[in-house]
Amino acid sequence: MNQPYIVGITGGSASGKTLFLDKLLNAFDVEQVCLISQDNYYKPRHQQPMDAKGIHNFDTPHSIDFEAYANDIRKIQAGETVERKEYTFNNPNKKPRMLTFKPAPVVVVEGIFVLYYPELANLLDLKVFIDAKDYIKLRRRIVRDKVERGYDLDDVLYRYENHVMPTYEKYIEPFKHDADLIVPNNRGFERALEVIKIYLKHKVNR
Repeated sequence: MNQPYIVGITGGSASGKTLFLDKLLNAFDVEQVCLISQDNYYKPRHQQPMDAKGIHNFDTPHSIDFEAYANDIRKIQAGETVERKEYTFNNPNKKPRMLTFKPAPVVVVEGIFVLYYPELANLLDLKVFIDAKDYIKLRRRIVRDKVERGYDLDDVLYRYENHVMPTYEKYIEPFKHDADLIVPNNRGFERALEVIKIYLKHKVNR
């Protein structure tokens, strides 16, 4: 197999990366694209940093095991298969699965910090930044964290004000213009998605 083409997809929390990825991956056969998400490289809960109120802060680069993340991407790049336990954010209603990442012509690397960590960013052949206005991201975050992570509204709002936005301003937004493509996602991203699909299909079929 040829060297895989590695695409990094990033953006602020709740910018719409998951929906974008779902629609992108649906355009390919399962053996054509490998998705490896930052969400499964959080450090164990007891190693997570806490804020001044003793609340775990998952929205900081210090929460992520970047060394393991970059190392697994290199393994896939070298043709190896990687297994990793799913990270469930301490959600008692979700049983973690064992995930398998297999080499593919296109490897998609997804997460809010994929442009922040140089060893990770340097592995990317194409960098895509999904962008959205703050109030739209907050609305999406409220829905996601209630349904997927079991957080109540007060908890979501506290984390957004004290964790999410400071992190976005310090560790995510400054790298926005390192991206090759910036995709606005305030009212949809269909045209940009079609362009990226066509481009990656060319990479798959080379």
